[in-house]
Amino acid sequence: MRCYEAAQRLLLYRDLWQAPVGQAWLRLLAGLEAGEAGLYGVYSEWLLGLGGGSWAEWLWQGVAGSENPFAWAAARGEMTPRLAGMAAYDLPLLQCCANCREELEGALGRAGLPIFPQPPTPTPDWARDVASLIAFYRQQGAGFWGRYRVGRWHQGQCLGIPDPDPVRLEDLWGWEQQKKLLVHNTQALVQGLPALHVLLYGARGTGKSSLVKAVAQAFAQQGLRLLEVARDDLLALPQILESLGRDPHAFILFVDDLAFEETEGLFRPLKVLLEGDVARAPARVRVYATSNRRHLIRETFADRPSPAQTEVHAWDTLQEKLSLADRFGLTLTFPPWTQGDYLATVAHLAGQAGIERQDLQAQALKWAQHHHGFSGRSAQQFLTALQAGLI
Repeated sequence: MRCYEAAQRLLLYRDLWQAPVGQAWLRLLAGLEAGEAGLYGVYSEWLLGLGGGSWAEWLWQGVAGSENPFAWAAARGEMTPRLAGMAAYDLPLLQCCANCREELEGALGRAGLPIFPQPPTPTPDWARDVASLIAFYRQQGAGFWGRYRVGRWHQGQCLGIPDPDPVRLEDLWGWEQQKKLLVHNTQALVQGLPALHVLLYGARGTGKSSLVKAVAQAFAQQGLRLLEVARDDLLALPQILESLGRDPHAFILFVDDLAFEETEGLFRPLKVLLEGDVARAPARVRVYATSNRRHLIRETFADRPSPAQTEVHAWDTLQEKLSLADRFGLTLTFPPWTQGDYLATVAHLAGQAGIERQDLQAQALKWAQHHHGFSGRSAQQFLTALQAGLI
């Protein structure tokens, strides 16, 4: 089969055949080529691996997420003639693999295997053009962060979020000054200019996390990626930074609801990242953290120095606890919402959803009274309840 021969001749994109779907496809073609019987198992493995998509779609997604030397060189702007030449050799072969439908269905029919329709998938333009493929990697990146714009650190690895929260800046009411500062800082990060680590501090439900996610989405097309890191995973920061080291993207390390107990040592790796140590701090990685606690580390009156304490340098110990928040170059404050803030947000969200009700304000106040008070979170929950017919 022509497509089987093309698959065997690939130089750069042989990693496609290391994935389970790619392996099943090759085994299926090899079996059809050899006239084997009983190919139902491998045929089923291939079809189920495709999910609801087509073979061509899977193939081009694999190309987009490939981590071969050509993809990395294109993403970093370090292309060489040799790598470009190897890509030019591979692209027609990939085209043959993607357009194997007629040939494959003929072989399946001769082998007595059932033929199921696949959704048509147009081949991207860059599939035939090395320059377009280089431009694609340059904009989107290679490997994991070429496939995902948002990820989460979990058990020692990055997990992709295929469907991240779609919140947009225009969806968020108020906090114009905070938005402006965070957008300008993020713009500098994306452009490779000096940018600050950011602490978003304030009352619960005021939109701190939503603002970070909205900013990340706004700059995703410009090469920004967001990696959510749980507080308990901060000890893995050196490993996380190493995993991001060779990627050309700009990164937000998003730590939500950041706070520490006084006896915890989790904050020390974060302090190193915020100010660096003997190694240079990553230029294109910044921490955006939200917290309901201004000084991040719990402090009690017993922590404050007194003559009866046995520790000689007690003030030094206290200052170490309080210094973590100071290491964020930019602190954005979100005070508690007033009734006016809450009602304005309800009106804003209702307008976006096309909801018109004369009793909107009265129902919104009733909801806040019986639920979570005046906050952006409460306003969003009220609109959701309204759309669900619960009110």
